[in-house]
Amino acid sequence: MNTRGRQHPIERVNTRQGPRLTRRQLLQGAGAVAIAAVSCPTAVFGHDDDEPLGAFRPWSEPVNLGPKVNSEFLDSHPAISKSGLSLYITSSRPGGVNGATNLGKIQEIWVAQRASLNDPWGEPRNLDAFNSVPVINSPGYNTGVPNFSADGHLMFFNSPRPGGCGGADLYVSRRRNKRDDFGWQAPVNLGCTINSAADETAPTYFEDEETGTITLYFTSTRLGGPGGNDLYVSTLGDDGSFGPAVLVPELNTSFNETRTAIRRDGLEMFIASNRPGGLAPSGIGANDIWVSTRETTTDPWSTPVNLGRPVNSEFEDGAPALSWDGTAIYFYSRRPVGFGDRDLWATTRVKLDQS
Repeated sequence: MNTRGRQHPIERVNTRQGPRLTRRQLLQGAGAVAIAAVSCPTAVFGHDDDEPLGAFRPWSEPVNLGPKVNSEFLDSHPAISKSGLSLYITSSRPGGVNGATNLGKIQEIWVAQRASLNDPWGEPRNLDAFNSVPVINSPGYNTGVPNFSADGHLMFFNSPRPGGCGGADLYVSRRRNKRDDFGWQAPVNLGCTINSAADETAPTYFEDEETGTITLYFTSTRLGGPGGNDLYVSTLGDDGSFGPAVLVPELNTSFNETRTAIRRDGLEMFIASNRPGGLAPSGIGANDIWVSTRETTTDPWSTPVNLGRPVNSEFEDGAPALSWDGTAIYFYSRRPVGFGDRDLWATTRVKLDQS
């Protein structure tokens, strides 16, 4: 019998090096105990949490992140740190915990770093590069699609490794030092209330700045949605665990809705979907990136609109990751001017002066 859901995953993230986390600690941003050019396309990131997010100029022509970040294998599903200095990627390149013979087979999480926003990205290193035994990545099983809590102490991701609730499950790992990309601790399954016997993937963490409510958006193949991969949301409860998943009807179609990215104010969401209306010659079939908005965080999302060119192409474009200030999207693309199966690209926009 599966007992994954019997303990609260937030409390179990680290029982050896810190006290159990209460919801009050979480909502107060509990610090170390919280759960919760070609290579440098632009240096426009801002990190003032109090700076309002408003209107932006159009998205720029995407820039390939180059052969140092990308490989001849699959490189996709990125996550950008709040500082803009660490780029996490999902890659099937060899050299991780699955060894030198892992040639485009098993996906693992890697991280590329840069010294400043004006420096180029360094070569990605596996998250388990300094561990004597694997901690984050799993031998024989995919690990990927990372996403961070607002305070940077938590990383959510998905994996079909043994001991879960069904197919791919959602996991969380914690680190004490939010600047240590190799300090992640043993991950914890989020439990069988939010996870199901189907596949749950692509978690996106959102903390409402006004109410303190914490939600996790993700995609699932469970029954009950309109079809394919559908978008769901779960709210963190007072007991420190995520509650039952709720379908987000305004964002779903009978096609696939997968990776999402939410602006930190919760008023803009980017979605990867192969719904009709895309830029593929048939209008469907290849992922595009779409955008949905809302007036307040209590309102429903608007019907998603295709971002169009130049962000999307007639090829497959997906897995958006948004910078903290909303001015950059990192994503993968299969357009034929890259270096491998999927490559990582970045597009930027400038915030309008509202003075």
